[in-house]
Amino acid sequence: MPYRRLFLGLAVSNFGLQFTAVAVPVQMFQLTRSSLWVGLLGVAGLVPLVVFALWGGAVADAVDRRKLLLGASLLMWASTLVLLTITALGLTSPILLLMLTAVQTTGFAVSAPTRGAIIPRLVERHEIPAANALGTTALNVSMTLGPLTAGLLVKDQLFAAAYAVDAIAFTVVLWATMRLPSLLPKPVEDSRAVAQAEMSEAVAADGVTAVVNPQRTAGWREVRAGLSYIAATPVLWLSLAIDIAAMVLAMPRALFPEVADERYGPGSIGWLYAAIAIGSVLAGLTSGWISRVHRQGMALVVSVVLWGLAVAAAGLAPTLWLCVLLLALGGAADLVSAVYRQTILQTYAPDGFQGRLQGVFFAVVAGGPRLGDLRAGLSAALVGSTVAWVGGGVAAAVVAAALAVLFPALLRYTPPVRNS
Repeated sequence: MPYRRLFLGLAVSNFGLQFTAVAVPVQMFQLTRSSLWVGLLGVAGLVPLVVFALWGGAVADAVDRRKLLLGASLLMWASTLVLLTITALGLTSPILLLMLTAVQTTGFAVSAPTRGAIIPRLVERHEIPAANALGTTALNVSMTLGPLTAGLLVKDQLFAAAYAVDAIAFTVVLWATMRLPSLLPKPVEDSRAVAQAEMSEAVAADGVTAVVNPQRTAGWREVRAGLSYIAATPVLWLSLAIDIAAMVLAMPRALFPEVADERYGPGSIGWLYAAIAIGSVLAGLTSGWISRVHRQGMALVVSVVLWGLAVAAAGLAPTLWLCVLLLALGGAADLVSAVYRQTILQTYAPDGFQGRLQGVFFAVVAGGPRLGDLRAGLSAALVGSTVAWVGGGVAAAVVAAALAVLFPALLRYTPPVRNS
């Protein structure tokens, strides 16, 4: 089954990807001794992430999604091979790390929304929540085992070995992608929501009334149509806005190398990077209840508030085990919010908009933590790592709750009834 092959490929490749995700910031900290430089890695990836996630989502609505995913995956693989080469040759510098982070993020920015748009084509509609829960759980298993294993290498500065593991593991997702069937674009559905979004965008762009064109293109006009659809749909933009608050304000990962070096010891780095994923895995293994929750919007908001409070408490933990436990609690809440956020998007919007909306989704989901890296690095430079960590978590919980109260559409959201 194509979905099973893709699931297997992503599970293995995501495990390998964690070696690079841990090695690059730790290597940057070793080169610079600065959390601010670690935070700049997030900035390096932010612009290509936002631009190419939006553009890649539009392209995914206009071309064979299989071919697009393969091309983007090859770019990611190539950047890892370059990281491996320059590290093995002793040519690494902070600027090169920033540049290669930007290249790798470009490939990720195209591949991620493409994969998100592929899933509804490979499984039945009623299976989408379960597929999202399974995929998110597998990702978090990789984000647990990967950093723990990578920590054994990077604590001894074996960065080249970490990049080699990533390069080898990534070949599995390349195989799975090549085995996918052709996934050509479908005609735009004849739905009122799609027509209104397309026509309003045409009027805004051309100043004249236009009819919906069933032939998909992949320009910035289509990107704007996707953004217009989200802007006109409070449930969607609220779910994304709350996630931005959660990740930008509360994500503490740019502080992990400094905290490990100064508070818990070098051997703690793998545990810090794995802690959030540990909680997500445990939540995912017991996620059968997720499909039975009817008030999905309410569940999303509550989980984000819990995420912020758990992260804040972890920043005050005097011992490593307590910090890991609290971050794991935050990770469990994050798993719940991630599943509902993706499910709402995939079930609310028609297929003709899935690529573009997935592009926006991944720009937010992956861009938010990168902005969070910058916020954490800058805050640590100004007020210290503890205040930067704890204050961000509290702020995230407050902002998420305030958005939900001020704009209650998300709190009231329940999934549409599936046609029998």
